[in-house]
Amino acid sequence: MSKKQKQFRPKARVPRGLRDERGGPIAAQKRMLDTIGKVYERYGFEPLETSGLEYADAIGKFLPDQDRPNEGVFSFQDDDEQWLSLRYDLTAPLARFVAENYDGLPKPFRRYQWGPVWRNEKPGPGRFRQFLQCDADTVGSPSMAADAELIALMAEVMEELGIGRGDYVVRVNNRKVLDGVLETIGLTPADPTFERQRLTVLRAIDKLDRLGPAGVELLLGKGRKDESGDFTDGAGLQPDQIEKVMAFVTAGDGDRKTVCEKMRGAVGTSETGQAGIEELILIDQLLTALDIGADRAVFDPAVVRGLGYYTGPVFEVELTFEAENEEGEVTRFGSVGSGGRYDGLVKMFKGIEVPATGCSFGVSRLFAALQHLGKIEEAAAAGPVVVLVMDQERLVDYQSMVKELREAGVRSELYLGGSGMRAQMKYADKRNAPVVVIEGEDERANGTVTIKDLILGEKMSSEITDNEEWRSGQAAQIEAPRNELVVQVQTVLARYEGEPS
Repeated sequence: MSKKQKQFRPKARVPRGLRDERGGPIAAQKRMLDTIGKVYERYGFEPLETSGLEYADAIGKFLPDQDRPNEGVFSFQDDDEQWLSLRYDLTAPLARFVAENYDGLPKPFRRYQWGPVWRNEKPGPGRFRQFLQCDADTVGSPSMAADAELIALMAEVMEELGIGRGDYVVRVNNRKVLDGVLETIGLTPADPTFERQRLTVLRAIDKLDRLGPAGVELLLGKGRKDESGDFTDGAGLQPDQIEKVMAFVTAGDGDRKTVCEKMRGAVGTSETGQAGIEELILIDQLLTALDIGADRAVFDPAVVRGLGYYTGPVFEVELTFEAENEEGEVTRFGSVGSGGRYDGLVKMFKGIEVPATGCSFGVSRLFAALQHLGKIEEAAAAGPVVVLVMDQERLVDYQSMVKELREAGVRSELYLGGSGMRAQMKYADKRNAPVVVIEGEDERANGTVTIKDLILGEKMSSEITDNEEWRSGQAAQIEAPRNELVVQVQTVLARYEGEPS
């Protein structure tokens, strides 16, 4: 007799670097996004949604590692043999949208958007390969006022979310200034290796908070091996060049005017660098007019941002309070949002200069920070009123009850399983239902329904010490005429309006 072949069953598991979410955290995160969206709209931005997939050549120039599919992004070849990629951020798709719809858009075009992005990178603690971003961008304005507005907007978002001054700061720099520094150490666009070295330098400096000066110096030089043994190639700078770059990026002490003067000395006669400093001086004046003082925004030469498409001012909002990480170490949350000017991105499609600037919040990190500060309600989202099914032959009657409740604006559902009352009550508990509706044989004979207040019932059961108290606890349920179903349910729900579930 042949041995019975074992049936293959796939293992139920979420892919590495990804995660599932449900219920309460989703509702709380949505409230956070709604708050951010209100600030965006107050600044005149309008909502936009773009596709999660883009042609790889539309974002390939700006991938985080190499200029080809499957380096930094998730890509696949379509049936027409063209490469498609999951979007790496929300900015490159915006540039494509603007180029595709250019003639019909107001210029400048101001939009905000939130949605998932995907990065084919090594996952780690708190670092996922799919996460939400929340962006605001102004496309078509060369004015530094557009950049200053975004810096002010990021500060205002922090405070609207309950993060007070002193617990955050927006750090600002200008890519042109760093390019000026690179000129002074002998790196120029005429060198065929310039662009690769420039991006490697930018990404090395961008890791200053995480790796410290010693780690950045290694990445500016020959390269660095991380704790897992993976090696990252460096920019190949010489020791004297590394020294000058590090002296620049660590020269951020002082007020905004003082930092500008320090930068001016670092860029020497570089026209690009001097132009960047003049832009920062103007941004300082604009921020002052917007009442954004040094307690909310500072100039910091170490802020460069790692993406290759930034061309001018760059900024990031950093949380400055201390927190305990997963290893029990006291650390800072660090950056929860960033942005900058990317005047060359739309040009890739249109062939004409279309200036643009934008900002983006990392939703997961910001949400975690708000949780740490106690600004997020941790309770599960309120569930629906559940109408129990006591007699399968009377499904039509129970369904009518649900319809009446829904028409009155009450979130409700019919129990759709096949179990008895005990299991149905457990189901209602798992659904975080505030109320269940019961019409059994006795209620039907009397023309009534029983309405159980599960919130009150749970509270009372935690305080009951004997059977007499239990028998007297009938306030947690009432018997009402069938034609008063909706009114009585609404009365119970009204007790908890405005309360956390």
